[in-house]
Amino acid sequence: MIRVLAKRSAVTQGGDLGFAVTRAMALQYPRSCKATHINMAIIQEPTPEEFPALYAKMKATPLTDAEKAGIARGERFQEEGSGYFKLQATKPQTIGYSMADSPVGLLAWIYEKLHDWSDEYRWKDDEILTWVGIYYFSAAGPAASQRIYYESVHDPKQIVAKYGKWIPDVKLGVGRFPKELSLPPKLWYQIMGPLVFEKEHDSGGHFAAFERPDALVEDLRTMFGKGGGAFGVVKRCTGYDEQ
Repeated sequence: MIRVLAKRSAVTQGGDLGFAVTRAMALQYPRSCKATHINMAIIQEPTPEEFPALYAKMKATPLTDAEKAGIARGERFQEEGSGYFKLQATKPQTIGYSMADSPVGLLAWIYEKLHDWSDEYRWKDDEILTWVGIYYFSAAGPAASQRIYYESVHDPKQIVAKYGKWIPDVKLGVGRFPKELSLPPKLWYQIMGPLVFEKEHDSGGHFAAFERPDALVEDLRTMFGKGGGAFGVVKRCTGYDEQ
């Protein structure tokens, strides 16, 4: 997650767990979190009870080919690629022992995701080893990273479910990468807050910051730069207007 702070104000960017972090900041501190950009969203289909106008518009708007492909990819992921989530959300410590005990097991566990979730990105050996090393050599150990799955689904307050809901005072930007794991139709994003930026990218997957850093940076330059939908949201930090 990227954060830019200025006198108790912030703008945020995130995907995957960063999506949850950025939305948590917006939900809990809307006076300080002025805007957020996400490249992944976990949201539910708008309902006619909560969003009657948006629901009607959604039903009257045909899905694009990119949206159909995104829905199909999400469905395949739920059917064939999400077993890791169920395991970590129910028995994190069991798999945790294996991750801590076997470097090869940890490598296989992580590299599977790097390979399957990217858009044919050619991972360098050093990049892969850096990912594995961060997990393996951290003070907490690789098992610690799995607890968040258990905690998120066993939270009695179901706070995570609120991250996809409407947050009224925080401007929202969305970068859509075609091989992302969760890629709902574009109109769905409007249930999360005032949408001021949206970009449909032609390549990239779940690891957009690695695969397409140029595209992600350009999103932020456009959204927060002069003429962008979130220009000047942080006082005295006016983006790229002088360039």
